[in-house]
Order: sequence, then structure tokens, then C-alpha cells
Amino acid sequence: MTAGTRGCTNAWTLWKEILPLGYKGSYQRVRAYLHDKRTSPRPVTAGPPSPRALAGWILRHPDTLTESEQLQLKSVRTRCPELDALTGHVRSFATMLTERQDDLPSLPTLAAGIHRDLDAVIAGLTLPWNSGVVEGHVNRIKMLKRQMFGRAGFDLLRKRVLLA
Repeated sequence: MTAGTRGCTNAWTLWKEILPLGYKGSYQRVRAYLHDKRTSPRPVTAGPPSPRALAGWILRHPDTLTESEQLQLKSVRTRCPELDALTGHVRSFATMLTERQDDLPSLPTLAAGIHRDLDAVIAGLTLPWNSGVVEGHVNRIKMLKRQMFGRAGFDLLRKRVLLA
């Protein structure tokens, strides 16, 4: 692969490569051409939105978004069907909660349980610690117990748990 096809910006190298290809111009002309390319303003392109900004657009009420934010969210939703579905679910859930419309009779029970354990819910969502290791051991012990149901007594179960 030649330097010219890799996007070479060294004028001397590029001039040396294009001479055998039939270029009749001078080195100064190649140098001036590359100088113009380096100094000309490049079109400004906006990068993708940050995850935090995108989450904010999805979680806020659509009427509170600026026109620019609405256009950017619409662009993201058309490009990603998963985010489009997520936005629909979030908005329908918000409508359900704010307008107290629910087709799920257990939703008030869930909300009451979350409210009752609010400190634990906040701690679980914000603190870096979790009980995943303990839950893994409990799951493993329950699996061993299911495997040995009706086959052996507590002593053998105890040995399998301690040795596994």
C-alpha cells in the first residue's frame, strides 16, 4: 500500500510516489495543495450524545426538552430501536405513575414495599457493596440440597457443602 492511499500528508513523499504514476507538476505545487488542505476549516460534526445526556432526555417529560434536545433524541431513537422501545416504556411508566393509571393491581403493593424499604433501596443503588458473593453461596448450597433430596442424610450434605 502506498503512502498516498494511506492519507500521507508529507509533501515530498507524496510527490515522489505520484511522479511514476504520470504526475507532471512540481514539488511546490504538491506542497501548496497539502498546505491548503491542512489549513482549510473542517466541517464541524457533532459527536454522539453522552449516556448521561441521553438518559436525561429519556427520563424528562418531553415538553421540558428544548427543540435541539428533541431533535437529537429523535435522531438517536431512529438509529437504535432498543432505545426507542426503552423511551416508550419509560414514558408509559411515568404516565402510569403520574396519572395514577395502572392495569396492574400489584403495582401499589410494589410501590408500598419500595417506600417501606426506601433506605435499603437507596443504599443498594448507590453504595459499591453488594451481597452477590453470599447469594452465590446460598444458590450453590440450595442446588446441592436439591441434588441430594431423598438420597442421603444431613451428614453427607454437610460434607458436600464444606468440600465443594
